Amino acid sequence: MTVVLPYSLAGKRVWVAGEHGMVGSALIRRLAEERCDLLRLPRRAIDFRDQAATTSWIKANRPDAVFLAAARVGGIAANAASPASFLYDNLMIAANIIHAAHEAEVERLVFLGSTCIYPKHAPQPIAEEALLTGPLEETNEWYAIAKIAGLKLCQAYRRQHGRSYIACQPTNLYGPGDNYDLETSHVLPALLRKAHEAKLAQAPRMTVWGSGRPLREFLHVDDLADAAVFLARHYDGETAINIGSGEEVSIGDLARLVCRTVGFRGELAFDSSRPDGTPRKLSDTSRLRALGWNRARPLAEGLAETYAGWLASPQRGG
Repeated sequence: MTVVLPYSLAGKRVWVAGEHGMVGSALIRRLAEERCDLLRLPRRAIDFRDQAATTSWIKANRPDAVFLAAARVGGIAANAASPASFLYDNLMIAANIIHAAHEAEVERLVFLGSTCIYPKHAPQPIAEEALLTGPLEETNEWYAIAKIAGLKLCQAYRRQHGRSYIACQPTNLYGPGDNYDLETSHVLPALLRKAHEAKLAQAPRMTVWGSGRPLREFLHVDDLADAAVFLARHYDGETAINIGSGEEVSIGDLARLVCRTVGFRGELAFDSSRPDGTPRKLSDTSRLRALGWNRARPLAEGLAETYAGWLASPQRGG
Protein backbone atom coordinates (compact mmCIF):
# COMPACT_ATOMS: atom_id res chain seq x y z
CA MET A 1 0.00 0.00 0.00
CA THR A 2 1.83 3.12 -1.21
CA VAL A 3 0.51 6.36 0.24
CA VAL A 4 0.14 9.58 -1.74
CA LEU A 5 2.43 12.36 -0.55
CA PRO A 6 2.00 14.68 1.17
CA TYR A 7 0.09 12.35 3.48
CA SER A 8 -2.57 14.30 5.36
CA LEU A 9 -3.18 13.35 8.98
CA ALA A 10 -6.30 15.52 9.19
CA GLY A 11 -9.33 13.40 10.02
CA LYS A 12 -7.19 10.24 10.39
CA ARG A 13 -7.19 7.92 13.38
CA VAL A 14 -3.66 8.25 14.75
CA TRP A 15 -2.10 6.19 17.53
CA VAL A 16 1.15 6.95 19.35
CA ALA A 17 2.47 3.70 20.83
CA GLY A 18 4.30 4.76 23.99
CA GLU A 19 2.34 7.99 24.39
CA HIS A 20 3.27 8.36 28.09
CA GLY A 21 7.02 8.34 27.50
CA MET A 22 9.22 11.31 26.72
CA VAL A 23 9.05 10.88 22.93
CA GLY A 24 5.42 9.75 22.90
CA SER A 25 4.30 12.76 24.96
CA ALA A 26 6.08 15.10 22.54
CA LEU A 27 4.34 13.41 19.60
CA ILE A 28 0.95 13.84 21.31
CA ARG A 29 1.68 17.57 21.76
CA ARG A 30 2.71 17.94 18.12
CA LEU A 31 -0.15 15.89 16.66
CA ALA A 32 -2.68 18.13 18.39
CA GLU A 33 -1.88 20.60 15.58
CA GLU A 34 -2.87 18.12 12.84
CA ARG A 35 -6.65 17.95 13.43
CA CYS A 36 -6.46 14.17 13.65
CA ASP A 37 -8.37 11.78 15.88
CA LEU A 38 -5.83 10.70 18.51
CA LEU A 39 -6.38 7.22 19.93
CA ARG A 40 -5.41 7.19 23.61
CA LEU A 41 -4.48 4.37 25.97
CA PRO A 42 -4.17 4.53 29.78
CA ARG A 43 -0.64 3.99 31.05
CA ARG A 44 0.28 0.28 31.10
CA ALA A 45 -3.13 -0.71 29.70
CA ILE A 46 -1.39 -3.15 27.31
CA ASP A 47 1.89 -5.01 27.61
CA PHE A 48 3.26 -4.59 24.08
CA ARG A 49 5.44 -7.65 24.64
CA ASP A 50 2.20 -9.65 24.53
CA GLN A 51 1.48 -10.31 20.85
CA ALA A 52 -2.16 -11.38 21.30
CA ALA A 53 -3.09 -8.36 23.42
CA THR A 54 -1.29 -5.94 21.11
CA THR A 55 -2.89 -7.40 17.96
CA SER A 56 -6.34 -7.45 19.54
CA TRP A 57 -6.22 -3.77 20.49
CA ILE A 58 -4.90 -2.57 17.13
CA LYS A 59 -7.46 -4.59 15.17
CA ALA A 60 -10.28 -3.36 17.42
CA ASN A 61 -9.29 0.32 17.17
CA ARG A 62 -8.13 0.39 13.53
CA PRO A 63 -5.67 3.31 13.46
CA ASP A 64 -4.86 4.79 10.06
CA ALA A 65 -1.39 5.87 11.18
CA VAL A 66 0.93 4.70 13.96
CA PHE A 67 3.96 6.38 15.53
CA LEU A 68 5.93 3.63 17.26
CA ALA A 69 7.70 5.34 20.16
CA ALA A 70 7.21 2.60 22.78
CA ALA A 71 10.52 1.25 24.09
CA ARG A 72 12.50 0.31 27.16
CA VAL A 73 15.10 3.07 27.47
CA GLY A 74 18.01 4.01 29.71
CA GLY A 75 21.58 5.23 29.82
CA ILE A 76 24.91 3.40 29.87
CA ALA A 77 24.50 2.00 33.40
CA ALA A 78 20.98 0.71 32.74
CA ASN A 79 22.02 -1.00 29.50
CA ALA A 80 24.99 -2.66 31.17
CA ALA A 81 22.93 -3.91 34.11
CA SER A 82 19.98 -5.33 32.11
CA PRO A 83 21.11 -6.47 28.65
CA ALA A 84 18.50 -9.24 28.35
CA SER A 85 15.66 -6.90 29.25
CA PHE A 86 16.78 -4.22 26.81
CA LEU A 87 17.13 -6.70 23.96
CA TYR A 88 14.05 -8.86 24.57
CA ASP A 89 11.61 -6.11 25.53
CA ASN A 90 12.48 -3.87 22.61
CA LEU A 91 12.48 -6.75 20.12
CA MET A 92 9.03 -7.85 21.21
CA ILE A 93 7.58 -4.34 21.29
CA ALA A 94 8.74 -3.56 17.74
CA ALA A 95 7.82 -6.94 16.25
CA ASN A 96 4.38 -7.13 17.82
CA ILE A 97 3.28 -3.61 16.92
CA ILE A 98 4.64 -3.64 13.36
CA HIS A 99 3.14 -7.06 12.59
CA ALA A 100 -0.21 -6.13 14.14
CA ALA A 101 -0.24 -2.87 12.14
CA HIS A 102 0.28 -4.90 8.97
CA GLU A 103 -2.54 -7.32 9.84
CA ALA A 104 -4.86 -4.39 10.60
CA GLU A 105 -3.88 -2.72 7.30
CA VAL A 106 -2.55 0.43 8.95
CA GLU A 107 -1.77 2.90 6.16
CA ARG A 108 1.23 4.61 7.68
CA LEU A 109 3.73 3.67 10.38
CA VAL A 110 6.72 5.64 11.65
CA PHE A 111 9.22 3.65 13.74
CA LEU A 112 11.34 5.74 16.11
CA GLY A 113 14.82 4.26 16.40
CA SER A 114 18.09 5.77 17.61
CA THR A 115 21.46 6.79 16.18
CA CYS A 116 23.02 4.26 18.58
CA ILE A 117 22.33 1.72 15.79
CA TYR A 118 25.47 2.89 13.99
CA PRO A 119 28.96 1.40 14.39
CA LYS A 120 31.10 2.72 17.23
CA HIS A 121 33.74 4.03 14.84
CA ALA A 122 31.53 5.08 11.92
CA PRO A 123 32.84 7.92 9.73
CA GLN A 124 31.60 11.30 10.97
CA PRO A 125 29.08 12.75 10.43
CA ILE A 126 27.27 9.41 10.30
CA ALA A 127 25.31 8.84 7.09
CA GLU A 128 22.45 6.38 6.89
CA GLU A 129 24.61 4.08 4.75
CA ALA A 130 26.89 3.38 7.75
CA LEU A 131 24.35 0.96 9.22
CA LEU A 132 25.78 -2.56 9.75
CA THR A 133 29.25 -1.63 8.50
CA GLY A 134 31.07 -2.27 11.81
CA PRO A 135 30.84 -3.27 15.49
CA LEU A 136 28.42 -1.43 17.75
CA GLU A 137 29.27 0.52 20.89
CA GLU A 138 29.48 -2.14 23.61
CA THR A 139 27.66 -0.13 26.29
CA ASN A 140 24.34 -0.04 24.40
CA GLU A 141 24.56 -2.81 21.82
CA TRP A 142 21.55 -4.71 23.23
CA TYR A 143 19.23 -1.73 22.75
CA ALA A 144 20.82 -0.95 19.38
CA ILE A 145 20.30 -4.49 18.04
CA ALA A 146 16.60 -4.32 18.91
CA LYS A 147 16.28 -0.94 17.20
CA ILE A 148 18.04 -2.26 14.10
CA ALA A 149 15.54 -5.14 14.04
CA GLY A 150 12.62 -2.69 14.17
CA LEU A 151 14.08 -0.68 11.31
CA LYS A 152 14.60 -3.84 9.26
CA LEU A 153 11.04 -4.99 9.99
CA CYS A 154 9.74 -1.77 8.43
CA GLN A 155 11.88 -2.43 5.36
CA ALA A 156 10.80 -6.08 5.20
CA TYR A 157 7.07 -5.35 5.41
CA ARG A 158 7.56 -2.69 2.74
CA ARG A 159 9.33 -5.15 0.40
CA GLN A 160 7.12 -8.18 1.00
CA HIS A 161 3.73 -6.54 1.59
CA GLY A 162 4.04 -3.07 0.06
CA ARG A 163 3.46 -1.30 3.39
CA SER A 164 4.26 2.41 3.66
CA TYR A 165 6.16 1.93 6.91
CA ILE A 166 9.19 4.13 7.50
CA ALA A 167 11.89 4.42 10.17
CA CYS A 168 13.89 7.30 11.54
CA GLN A 169 16.69 7.51 14.05
CA PRO A 170 16.92 10.54 16.32
CA THR A 171 20.12 11.62 17.99
CA ASN A 172 20.45 12.13 21.77
CA LEU A 173 17.25 13.70 23.06
CA TYR A 174 16.43 16.03 25.94
CA GLY A 175 13.43 18.02 27.11
CA PRO A 176 10.10 17.56 28.92
CA GLY A 177 9.49 14.12 30.41
CA ASP A 178 13.15 13.10 30.60
CA ASN A 179 14.55 10.72 33.23
CA TYR A 180 16.61 12.50 35.90
CA ASP A 181 17.68 9.47 37.95
CA LEU A 182 21.44 9.75 38.33
CA GLU A 183 22.10 6.02 37.78
CA THR A 184 19.78 5.31 34.84
CA SER A 185 19.47 8.61 32.96
CA HIS A 186 21.27 9.87 29.90
CA VAL A 187 24.08 12.38 30.17
CA LEU A 188 22.25 15.70 29.77
CA PRO A 189 19.49 15.26 32.38
CA ALA A 190 22.02 13.69 34.77
CA LEU A 191 24.29 16.72 34.43
CA LEU A 192 21.38 19.10 34.87
CA ARG A 193 20.24 17.46 38.09
CA LYS A 194 23.77 17.15 39.48
CA ALA A 195 24.50 20.82 38.77
CA HIS A 196 21.22 21.90 40.37
CA GLU A 197 21.89 19.86 43.51
CA ALA A 198 25.50 21.06 43.67
CA LYS A 199 24.25 24.65 43.48
CA LEU A 200 21.76 24.10 46.30
CA ALA A 201 24.44 22.44 48.45
CA GLN A 202 26.94 25.22 47.61
CA ALA A 203 29.39 22.45 46.71
CA PRO A 204 32.91 23.51 45.70
CA ARG A 205 32.97 21.05 42.77
CA MET A 206 30.81 18.70 40.70
CA THR A 207 31.92 15.33 39.33
CA VAL A 208 31.22 14.47 35.70
CA TRP A 209 31.31 10.84 34.51
CA GLY A 210 34.07 10.08 32.00
CA SER A 211 36.87 12.15 30.57
CA GLY A 212 34.69 14.93 29.15
CA ARG A 213 36.26 14.47 25.71
CA PRO A 214 33.55 12.54 23.79
CA LEU A 215 31.51 14.60 21.35
CA ARG A 216 27.73 14.38 21.27
CA GLU A 217 24.80 15.86 19.36
CA PHE A 218 21.58 16.82 21.15
CA LEU A 219 18.04 17.46 19.92
CA HIS A 220 15.05 18.81 21.83
CA VAL A 221 12.32 16.17 21.96
CA ASP A 222 9.69 18.57 20.62
CA ASP A 223 11.89 19.16 17.57
CA LEU A 224 12.10 15.40 17.09
CA ALA A 225 8.30 15.17 17.22
CA ASP A 226 7.98 17.90 14.61
CA ALA A 227 10.47 16.12 12.34
CA ALA A 228 8.73 12.74 12.78
CA VAL A 229 5.36 14.22 11.81
CA PHE A 230 7.04 15.94 8.86
CA LEU A 231 8.44 12.60 7.68
CA ALA A 232 5.07 10.88 8.11
CA ARG A 233 3.58 13.44 5.76
CA HIS A 234 6.41 13.91 3.26
CA TYR A 235 8.59 10.79 3.09
CA ASP A 236 7.88 7.25 1.89
CA GLY A 237 11.12 5.39 1.33
CA GLU A 238 13.06 2.37 2.55
CA THR A 239 16.08 4.28 3.88
CA ALA A 240 15.73 5.13 7.58
CA ILE A 241 16.22 8.88 8.01
CA ASN A 242 18.53 10.52 10.56
CA ILE A 243 17.00 13.24 12.75
CA GLY A 244 19.40 15.58 14.51
CA SER A 245 20.50 19.15 15.06
CA GLY A 246 23.66 18.80 12.97
CA GLU A 247 25.75 20.35 15.79
CA GLU A 248 28.01 18.65 18.34
CA VAL A 249 29.49 19.54 21.71
CA SER A 250 32.02 17.83 23.96
CA ILE A 251 30.71 16.41 27.23
CA GLY A 252 33.05 18.79 29.03
CA ASP A 253 31.63 21.84 27.23
CA LEU A 254 28.11 20.51 27.75
CA ALA A 255 28.78 20.28 31.50
CA ARG A 256 30.01 23.88 31.51
CA LEU A 257 26.92 25.02 29.59
CA VAL A 258 24.68 23.17 32.05
CA CYS A 259 26.46 24.83 34.98
CA ARG A 260 25.98 28.29 33.45
CA THR A 261 22.29 27.54 32.81
CA VAL A 262 21.71 26.29 36.34
CA GLY A 263 23.89 28.90 38.03
CA PHE A 264 26.45 26.54 39.58
CA ARG A 265 29.84 28.29 39.90
CA GLY A 266 31.98 25.53 41.38
CA GLU A 267 34.71 23.51 39.69
CA LEU A 268 34.26 20.45 37.48
CA ALA A 269 36.04 17.16 38.18
CA PHE A 270 36.05 14.41 35.52
CA ASP A 271 35.88 10.78 36.71
CA SER A 272 37.80 8.80 34.08
CA SER A 273 36.96 5.52 35.83
CA ARG A 274 33.46 5.86 34.38
CA PRO A 275 32.97 4.80 30.72
CA ASP A 276 32.98 7.41 27.97
CA GLY A 277 30.92 5.43 25.48
CA THR A 278 31.26 6.24 21.78
CA PRO A 279 34.06 8.81 21.24
CA ARG A 280 32.05 10.84 18.73
CA LYS A 281 28.54 10.63 17.34
CA LEU A 282 27.24 13.26 14.94
CA SER A 283 24.46 12.34 12.55
CA ASP A 284 24.46 13.36 8.90
CA THR A 285 21.09 15.08 8.48
CA SER A 286 21.51 16.05 4.83
CA ARG A 287 18.66 13.76 3.70
CA LEU A 288 16.25 15.31 6.19
CA ARG A 289 17.31 18.84 5.21
CA ALA A 290 16.90 17.99 1.52
CA LEU A 291 13.33 16.90 2.25
CA GLY A 292 12.66 20.34 3.76
CA TRP A 293 13.04 20.06 7.55
CA ASN A 294 15.70 22.06 9.41
CA ARG A 295 14.03 23.50 12.51
CA ALA A 296 16.16 22.32 15.45
CA ARG A 297 16.46 24.94 18.20
CA PRO A 298 19.92 25.94 19.54
CA LEU A 299 21.14 23.84 22.48
CA ALA A 300 21.50 26.78 24.89
CA GLU A 301 17.91 27.85 24.20
CA GLY A 302 16.51 24.35 24.57
CA LEU A 303 18.50 23.70 27.73
CA ALA A 304 17.20 26.87 29.39
CA GLU A 305 13.62 25.85 28.53
CA THR A 306 14.22 22.35 29.84
CA TYR A 307 15.67 23.53 33.16
CA ALA A 308 12.79 25.94 33.71
CA GLY A 309 10.30 23.18 32.94
CA TRP A 310 12.04 20.72 35.26
CA LEU A 311 12.02 23.21 38.12
CA ALA A 312 8.25 23.57 37.72
CA SER A 313 7.65 19.81 37.42
CA PRO A 314 6.15 17.81 40.29
CA GLN A 315 8.46 14.94 39.28
CA ARG A 316 11.60 16.99 39.96
CA GLY A 317 12.78 14.54 42.61
CA GLY A 318 14.00 12.04 40.00
